Amino acid sequence: MKVVAPAKLNLYLQVGDVRADGFHEVRTIFSDLSLHDELWVAPAPAFRLLLTGNYAGHLAADTNNLAARAARALAVYSGVRPNVALTLRKQIPVAAGLGGGSADAAATLRACDALWRLQTPTAQLAVLAAQLGSDVPFCLQGGVAVGDGRGEQLRPVLAPHAFHWVLLPSVRQLSASAVYAELDRLRLAGGNRFSSASDATLSAALAAVKSGDPSRLARVLRNDLAPAALSLLPELAQTLATGAAAGALAEIVCGSGPTCALLAADAGHAAELADALGGTQASGLYATPLVVRSGVHAEPLS
Repeated sequence: MKVVAPAKLNLYLQVGDVRADGFHEVRTIFSDLSLHDELWVAPAPAFRLLLTGNYAGHLAADTNNLAARAARALAVYSGVRPNVALTLRKQIPVAAGLGGGSADAAATLRACDALWRLQTPTAQLAVLAAQLGSDVPFCLQGGVAVGDGRGEQLRPVLAPHAFHWVLLPSVRQLSASAVYAELDRLRLAGGNRFSSASDATLSAALAAVKSGDPSRLARVLRNDLAPAALSLLPELAQTLATGAAAGALAEIVCGSGPTCALLAADAGHAAELADALGGTQASGLYATPLVVRSGVHAEPLS
């Protein structure tokens, strides 16, 4: 059985102060991407995880892997043995702000639930997903959604239009925890705490997403984590500037970074941007540009 695990992109990310539980209050607009990992599951006498693909060498196939944790969590909840062979083809860059690990965890929950014929209620799968990570519930749901709380409280958004992007994966990695810690440090050093945006700001972003107009979306992209990512990796500013010079409609750091996303007018424009930027990757700022679409739903189990 095969299932795809789409990456995610935060089109709008408003980050509040740190909460008593150590998480930050966020308000975000998630969208899935055409870039995805692939997961195959099969019956096995014991748990086994095999990693393949371009980014397999960046992860350990041990019990800390999010896919392994997801299989174990579902097995414990359901009272079954986690006897499954997982083969995970990693095509999403690791520690890149694209939710690759969360996508893998969500795909594992879906696939193992089907393989073991558990028929776990969707609401319970979402609870297990939230215990695994803040982005996992969205990756389980997919599509486009507003995320509140720490991102796990979701409201689906009817947004039938795809947008076209070029991703510039960094040659370096950033952990989300380090970026959030840097954001707290920057805010404390600046003497100003979080000031919430009005609901009108989110509404404008949602209207742009629903419109399908990339020029309109370009004006409302937001990522409160970008200053922290840029502080930890100052060279990201040059990556964003390179994208702007190439003619992107807008540039944004993906989630906690360090991947940067360039918004294109259409598929042809995205291809032109990728071609133009492919010749400058020798600078060492980023790896091979990736042309993707957002708002692309995951394939069903097969």
